[in-house]
Amino acid sequence: MRNSRNILLIFLLAFSIYACGPKGRDGVEEEQFAGYWYQGQAEINVFDLEQVRYGESRNGTAVLIFVTEDFSKRKQVKLDDPSGAGRDAKKVMKLNMTREFVTGVYPYNTMLSVFTPIYEELNSYKIVSSVTEWCGQAFTQMNWKNSAYKVQLFSYFESEGDQELKIDAKAEDELFNLIRLNPDLIAEGDARLIPGLTFQRFSHVELKDYRADISKNDLGENSSELIVDYPQLRRTLKIQYKKFFPYEILAWEEIQTKSNGDQEVTKATRRSLNMLDYWNKNEKLFEPLRNDLGIEK
Repeated sequence: MRNSRNILLIFLLAFSIYACGPKGRDGVEEEQFAGYWYQGQAEINVFDLEQVRYGESRNGTAVLIFVTEDFSKRKQVKLDDPSGAGRDAKKVMKLNMTREFVTGVYPYNTMLSVFTPIYEELNSYKIVSSVTEWCGQAFTQMNWKNSAYKVQLFSYFESEGDQELKIDAKAEDELFNLIRLNPDLIAEGDARLIPGLTFQRFSHVELKDYRADISKNDLGENSSELIVDYPQLRRTLKIQYKKFFPYEILAWEEIQTKSNGDQEVTKATRRSLNMLDYWNKNEKLFEPLRNDLGIEK
């Protein structure tokens, strides 16, 4: 009887450890993923940017920073003490994307942050976008709660003003993170997507979900391409990535077809990739590292 009890206790303990441990999404191989992403460093990708704004192409720089973090699902913020958060602590893939370019005499700076769960098959918990330039600034935040995005939009334009919305759809901006987890997580075919928040700010289209057609194209030489086409918006997004883990982002294009048939093409091509714990490199003596990253001072 005592042996049977001991065997049962061992079984229950083993089951509880397994049940409470993280389970990756289908297609995410945990050992491989952890070996690359849990090194205590971020992946910093610098891109040469050709950004169309006001009908002209502007040269600039885009930076994509991918890093894993401990995130509060309830508060939807980065946790200060993950060990004390219990079940509320969730691992996320975070993307910070910046774009810097100049229009005439004044600069543009954009930033996008996307927090995508690694061990839950849910939409990205939180997506935040900001656009700042000399005319003013705009800010959008989307939080996934109760099976929909709670959206807050703040703009200096009178016609847009401050808005609160609810949108039940997936977001284009999380596609970059899903590629990094495993491109197979992105289903091909018809979908309803919230267009990229930076595009939405630049174009001033209504912030809502639109029909999109998603497909993939094998480019050979170890690279593939994700294609997202929005018929109503006359817009196509193409993201080029490596076929194999860790599925690095190599380039992307945003193609906008105007009413007269002309196309405006924004494109970014990767210049460099570095792994760096940049948050520990904030003293002046580390400024030369910017040259190593391929970023001008």
